[in-house]
Order: sequence, then C-alpha cells, then structure tokens
Amino acid sequence: MDYSPALMTDMYEYTMLDATLRDGTANRKCVFEVFTRHLPEGRRYGVVAGTGRILDALERFHLDDEDLRFLSDRKVVSPETIKWLENFRFSGSIKGYREGEMFFPNSPILQVEGTFGECTLLETLILSILNYDSAVASAASRMVSAAKDRPCMDMGGRRTNEWAAVAAARAAVVGGFKGTANLLAAQMYGLKAIGTAAHCFTLVHDSERDAFQSQINALGKNTTLLVDTYNIEEAVKTAVEVAGPELGGIRIDSGDLASLAQRVRNQLDALGATNTTITVTNDLDEYALAALQTAPVDSYGVGTMLVTGSGAPTCAMVYKLTERENADGVMQPVAKKSKNKATVPGRKLAYRSYEYNLADCEHVISGSEDALAAYRPADGWKNLLVDFVDHGRIDPQWQGHDAITAAHEYRAKALAELPITAQSLMKGEPVIPTETTVL
Repeated sequence: MDYSPALMTDMYEYTMLDATLRDGTANRKCVFEVFTRHLPEGRRYGVVAGTGRILDALERFHLDDEDLRFLSDRKVVSPETIKWLENFRFSGSIKGYREGEMFFPNSPILQVEGTFGECTLLETLILSILNYDSAVASAASRMVSAAKDRPCMDMGGRRTNEWAAVAAARAAVVGGFKGTANLLAAQMYGLKAIGTAAHCFTLVHDSERDAFQSQINALGKNTTLLVDTYNIEEAVKTAVEVAGPELGGIRIDSGDLASLAQRVRNQLDALGATNTTITVTNDLDEYALAALQTAPVDSYGVGTMLVTGSGAPTCAMVYKLTERENADGVMQPVAKKSKNKATVPGRKLAYRSYEYNLADCEHVISGSEDALAAYRPADGWKNLLVDFVDHGRIDPQWQGHDAITAAHEYRAKALAELPITAQSLMKGEPVIPTETTVL
C-alpha cells in the first residue's frame, strides 16, 4: 500500500499546526520527549525497539498533491497551512536510547528537537511505532530468557494486523528472536525466514506417508515434519522411515509438550535419528517456555503472545513538550502539573551507573541546554543517548538489516549488565531505580 507516513497521525496534530501558524508560535524552537511513567505491571525492564522504523518513515514524511487535496477538501487546515506543508521535510534533530537498550519508568527514550510545527506532526507516528515495537521486543526478551539457549522464532503473523505482523517480526529479532515466518518482514529487513508445512498439507494427501514423502522430495531430508496431525508416535516412525536417520527435524503443535517431547526424543534416538531436532509450537509464552526448560526441545515457535506483547501490547509511552522558546526567544523548560500526569521540565541527559559490573541505577538529568552542557557525570557512568537525526540528516547506521543485527546483539549485552532478577518471571518492581535530578 502506497501511503504517506505524514497522514498516519491524529487530526489534532494538523489543527494545532494550523492554529500555531496563525498565531506565530509554530516556529518556536521546542524539545519533545518520549517516556513512560510506568512499566507494565510486574515487569522488571523494557526493551527499546522501533527507532529504525521511525527513521525509515521520516525519510518519507511529506505530503503529495493528493494528500494536500484531502486536507484541503476536508477543511482540516487553512490554505495558508497547505502552502506551508507543500515542501515540508523534518529539519530538526532526534536523539535517544538505541534499539535493544533497556528502559525504565521516566527514561527519556527519545528526544525530538525542532520547531513546534514540525515536532508536533511526528507525535502519533513516533508513539504508535515505539509503543508497539517496544512491547513486542520486551515480551520477546522475556521469552528468550525463559528459553535459555534454545532459539525462538516468530510465528505470529496470523494473530495480528498484517502490517503489525511485519513490525512484530522486526521487533522480535531486536528482542532476541532468531527469525520469522513472515516473508515480507524477511524481505524488508533481511531476516531469517522459517517454515515448512501445516496440518492441511498432511490432510490433503491420501496418507501421512505420502505427505512426508512429498515434503522431503520438495525440501530435502533436512526439512522439519509436522507430526501431530493424527498419532504422534506413528508419525515419528513414518517420518524416519521416509527420511531415514538424516531427518532434519519434527514439530509438535499440540498436547502436553514437555511429556511429548521427552517421548519423541527417546523414540527418535531409538530409531537412530539422534540428530533430528524437536521444535514445539502451540500458544507459547514466557511461562510455558520456562516450564519446558528441562524438556528435550531444540527450538520454539511463538505466535499470539509475542505479537500481543504477552499481555502488555503497549508500553504506555507519551510524547510531551519539555522545553520551548518563549516570546523573548529564550529557551524555557515547561512541564505539566496535572494530577498523576506531571512531567519533569527541561531537556534530558541519561546515564546508567554500575557497581561490580552490574547496573545499579538509571540517572536522568534535566535542565537548560547550558546547564546540561556543563554537567559532568560520575566516573563509569554509561551515556545512554545516541544521535539519530542531526538537523534533518538521518544517520544511516541506525537503519536496515545491520542495525537490527546490532540491536539484537546489544540487547543481550545490556540485559547481562542488569541484576539477574531482571530475568525473573515473578512480578516485581523495575530491577534498578531511576533517579531524576533537575539542575
């Protein structure tokens, strides 16, 4: 579908733009910040994902004649604003936490600096991407921890919106997954694609043996055969008879997975197929994966619970104005004082401190640009902010397949630097506190 990311937004972004262009405040310099006030209940940490997709969208964030005609015909904005939008390109700067980084309540995950007019147009797109992708990556990371060293694969495409499926596949890999069944995601982002056959493939053949033979003829002996359409024990026996002991793998998609995996492993070994792997699927989540740690399973396929964030499909991230140019042209920190929704004024720095090579605190430093420029963190603190966009110029190192691979590897490293309780599936508080200092 050919569409403009500049219309993937809420109408009030454009009505605010229109009003501020009329009163002269649209060109005031501003700093907006993305953060979450809390993690999903009981979660110990979150994983940032989606920044690369934001940068991809930013490259196409402009309106063509048809888009402008739509805004004009609907009278969303005035003719003067239509003219302002004709050659719109984001010319501001963006920095924040890199993909794969851990985040906590009040972490300044993304900071967007530019004029009010251009920054406000990005709000909905940024939040929709970061909220969903980070939710999936956070769930994926918990699942990968529960699976220990066994690879997890995304099979959630049929359990969500078709475009969300592509985003989820990418975010899952950032979160630690090894591949996806979604071919569009594999094509777009260079991800490993996985998949062989479903139960209908067995059912369309006159016998299970015919189905297995057909699949092996097409894909070779290293393929994975689905063995729970009828009787698993008979299917495993038939699979080895057809493929021989070189059979690549079998998949189980129903029943008591731990017990079945144990029986199948013993059966495969008895038949001489000692190198044949076992993959299990069927509504897995991190708790099911943890329960399968002692079972002889080699890999997992995860669907519904992955693409729904394992019960937390959003991170509750918000996009708030924290600093703006006043009528005298001076940058001024601003904040909401709403009950239970108050914000911390000013642009931010973010660091993580360590003791004995383990993270012990997230430090958020807020203040004016001059005050932050003069600030010196303590020795050993890690700077968590990186530059993504500099005055409209996107840094390409944060886009594409290599960026996803780097994020995948970084997540594992960042998680290993947290106290081990981060990997607990028991409900608890964030694994490290966040301390906010206003200069």
